[in-house]
Amino acid sequence: MTDPTSKISSSTADTRAGNLGFLHQLGLVIRPIMRSTVGKSLKILMFVIVVVIVATAYGQIRLNSWNRPFFDALSRRDLREFFFQLGVFFAIAGFLLILNVTQRWLAETLQVRLREGLVRGLLKDWLLPRRAFWLANAGTMGVNPDQRIHEDARKLCELSADLGIGLLQASILFGMFAGVLWTLSSDLSVRIGDQDYTIPGFMLWAAILYASAGSLLSYWVGRGLINRNAERYANEAELRFSLVRVNEHVDDISLAEGEADERRRIERHLVNVLRATRRIVWGHTNLTWVTSGFGWITIVAPILVAAPLYYTGKVSFGGLMMAAGAFTQAQSSLRWFIDNFSVIADWRATLMRVASFHHAVLSTHEFHGFEGRIAYEQGDPGLITIDDLKSVSSAHADMLREPNVVVPAGARVLILGAPGTGKTQLFRALAGLWPWGTGRITRPRGEQIFYLPGGTPYLPRGSLREVLAYPLKADSFSSRSFTQALYRLGLGRLAPLLDETRRWDRELSQDEQLCLVFARVLIQKPPWLLVDGTLGALDDDVLTLVIDVFTNELKDTAMIHIGGAGEAHPLFSKVLHLVKAEAPLAAGNQESGDDRNAPSRNESGDPR
Repeated sequence: MTDPTSKISSSTADTRAGNLGFLHQLGLVIRPIMRSTVGKSLKILMFVIVVVIVATAYGQIRLNSWNRPFFDALSRRDLREFFFQLGVFFAIAGFLLILNVTQRWLAETLQVRLREGLVRGLLKDWLLPRRAFWLANAGTMGVNPDQRIHEDARKLCELSADLGIGLLQASILFGMFAGVLWTLSSDLSVRIGDQDYTIPGFMLWAAILYASAGSLLSYWVGRGLINRNAERYANEAELRFSLVRVNEHVDDISLAEGEADERRRIERHLVNVLRATRRIVWGHTNLTWVTSGFGWITIVAPILVAAPLYYTGKVSFGGLMMAAGAFTQAQSSLRWFIDNFSVIADWRATLMRVASFHHAVLSTHEFHGFEGRIAYEQGDPGLITIDDLKSVSSAHADMLREPNVVVPAGARVLILGAPGTGKTQLFRALAGLWPWGTGRITRPRGEQIFYLPGGTPYLPRGSLREVLAYPLKADSFSSRSFTQALYRLGLGRLAPLLDETRRWDRELSQDEQLCLVFARVLIQKPPWLLVDGTLGALDDDVLTLVIDVFTNELKDTAMIHIGGAGEAHPLFSKVLHLVKAEAPLAAGNQESGDDRNAPSRNESGDPR
């Protein structure tokens, strides 16, 4: 059903999302989190984290100041002062230990809360009426939503919490220790010729220059890691999807002896993953030259920078150690970008994937780009009308031969599809899933329409009682109604298993699964039923049973059945015809974002 021009690779889609801009991507991720139920608690949690980080920075300032009296006591061989300062050290260290443990708990709690908010927000937007279907039919962006919502969202929240807290801590520490460095090196002078030149705060400027050089070099060497990580995650998703697909269709694969062919397909995805991973390995290797090189130099850099203060007699040995400690803290804060660049690249790639998915979910109506839209309206109860209906896709352009159709309550209508027509596409158009075409469909206001698509029916994972009640709650119906429906459809053996949770789609044959769905119809007794060729898939004895159920217990349920000539049963009182349209509708630009082509929504989320 998708248009060929909408088929783009996941990595290409992610790259295009990267063109949205960094702030736009952040907004696409932050908005669903703050709109969720955890938004308020997140604000409180982040405020507490800031308080703890500020207290930790104050403790580290006190610990750095402790260097001077402690090392001065060592240089004077003052044993009493030495033991006193040890006591001070343990008091400060105990205070910092409590804060560190608290910060760890807060950081991991923040990860959990962020994930809860993001996943709930993504699920809310993805599972709005029709959106998941539109996304799945809009190209490869909708192929692996599970990967984006589960793995990518988890990783993004964990990295965001760690990097965010680390950046905040580094900024606060630098702000506090910058004042210490400025005070310690405020009056250092350098003699050039016969003139003395004062360099106020030279240790602070040295720390800034040192860290800036490392940050720029890290960015220059490692900037390619962002796209490499995005490429790897896209290939990982393809590999995972291929493995899940084989597991879901293992019966068909085994019967066809297609294991070798499936292994070759999976191995091709594995090759892509390994190739992308090797590129990341080389990127990390090159980045290590910078990060490790600056790390080794950092061992002696603080002493080298503070040495002029000591040799000019402006500070004691304890003052030298205090100055060196302050320089280490300041430049470590400034080195945050260097030390975390590979993690930042990973975070940036994950942000791109989650933001591109959310952007795709919010703009699913733009993917197809066909010119016309079917109008969906709410009309009087007990009546469905279809006027001048045409449905279009890249593969089909079909129409109902009858221009004006009125289906009253309780009617049984068969739509016969001519060879080559898109019967499933018509089913989706009538259901509101495929609004691309022309014409008008008026559905009864406030009345339930039960949709039964073709192929193997969907049985949600849960107890048999929940499967029969789906999508309503199981406690909406009596236990007797479940049992009677099962016996009526020939599934009496399942009655004792109503409260068992199993993979019913694996345990039941296709006929049994279809009977289970008709048992669901019998329990819920909807006033309207739209069916896509299901009757033609039933064995003769099962078909006879189903027709008998509709003739008796479900005589008030109107049915519109889309099928072939072999499904023209006496059950149907009216026959319509689906034929190819004389001329297909013009298709617009597949990537057009023109909102005039977007289907509007009514209160239930259906496109109008």
